[in-house]
Amino acid sequence: MGRKRCVGADCSKMAAGCCGVKKQKLSGSPGSGCPGGVGAGSGVAGTGHCGSELGIGSSATVAAAANVSRANGLGGPGGNVSGSSSSSSGSSGTNALSPVPAGYSSSGLSPNLSSGPGSGSGGRKMVVSAEMCCFCFDVLYCHLYGYQPPRTPRFTNDPYPLFVTWKIGRDKRLRGCIGTFSAMNLHSGLREYTLTSALKDSRFPPMTRDELPRLFCSVSLLTNFEDVGDYLDWEVGVHGIRIEFFNEKGSKRTATYLPEVAKEQGWDHIQTIDSLLRKGGYKAPITNDFRKTIKLTRYRSEKLTMGYAEYIAHRQHHHYQNGIGHPLPPYNHYS
Repeated sequence: MGRKRCVGADCSKMAAGCCGVKKQKLSGSPGSGCPGGVGAGSGVAGTGHCGSELGIGSSATVAAAANVSRANGLGGPGGNVSGSSSSSSGSSGTNALSPVPAGYSSSGLSPNLSSGPGSGSGGRKMVVSAEMCCFCFDVLYCHLYGYQPPRTPRFTNDPYPLFVTWKIGRDKRLRGCIGTFSAMNLHSGLREYTLTSALKDSRFPPMTRDELPRLFCSVSLLTNFEDVGDYLDWEVGVHGIRIEFFNEKGSKRTATYLPEVAKEQGWDHIQTIDSLLRKGGYKAPITNDFRKTIKLTRYRSEKLTMGYAEYIAHRQHHHYQNGIGHPLPPYNHYS
C-alpha cells in the first residue's frame, strides 16, 4: 500500500520532467529554454516537458522558477504520443469566429468530449470541467490575436498540481505539454501553463494562429499522491508515476509520466520504468537490482480533453444563451 503525501507549494521537490534530463536554464523567451524540459538533477523546483532526445518520452530539467515546479508528463517517439483519449472530431478548417462547424449544434458540447484514463477518483465528483478547457483555448486565442486576456472564469480557483497538453491534427500529435507538481490556484495556473505549453515547450516552435482550428486541449489535475515501497506498485492506465534515482555519477534525477502514457504506448510496468530511466538520463545497463533502488511516487489525475470544434460550439452556445446572435471574441465569454 502506498503512503499518502502532501502536495502543495511546499512540495516543490515533486517536480521533474517526465522523461529525460538535459541541464539547461529556463529562459524567458518563448522560443528558447525549456519551461518544461530541463534536467532534474538537483531535486529542486524545476521544469520539464515531454520531448525526447532518446526516442521515447520527453526530456526534463530542474531549474528554480519562482518556486513553481514545471514538468512534462507525456511521452512518445520524437514527442509524439499516439492514441490520445481526446475528442475524435479530428482536424478542422474552422475559423475562430466562424459559425458552428458542421456536426456540432449550438446547444452545447459534442458527445465526443472525453475524459482521459485515470480520470476521477473513487466515484467522487470530478473537479476538472469543460470550462477549464474553454478557458485555455480563450487564453491562447487572445494571446495569438492580441486581444485582452480573458476575464476571470467561474470555475473553482482551488489549488491543484496541473498539466496543460496540446495535440494537433487528426492523428493528435503532441504539440506541447508542460505542467507543475506544485499546487497552483487554477485561474492563474491554467493561464500560465496554457501559454507555457503552447509557446515555450522547447521541442516545438511556438504555436501560430493557423494551428488553432486543428488543436485539442487537455487539462489534467493531479491528485492522490502516494509514496510506494515497490516500484511495481502502480496500475497501468490508472496511475501516473514519478521516479527519483541516482545516475552513474551519483546525481539525483527525476522523471514522470502522466497516467495515460504507459497505456497509450502499450508498455508494461518494466518498459515504463526503463523508459523513464532513459529519459531521466540513466545510460548504464538497467538491472532489476537497480530498479529496486528507485523511489517511486504514484498519483492519479482528472483529465478532460476538448477539440477546437467543441470549444467553438460551447462558446457560441453561451453567447446565444445570453441573447447574442453572433460570435464574439472569446475574452467576453466570461463577462
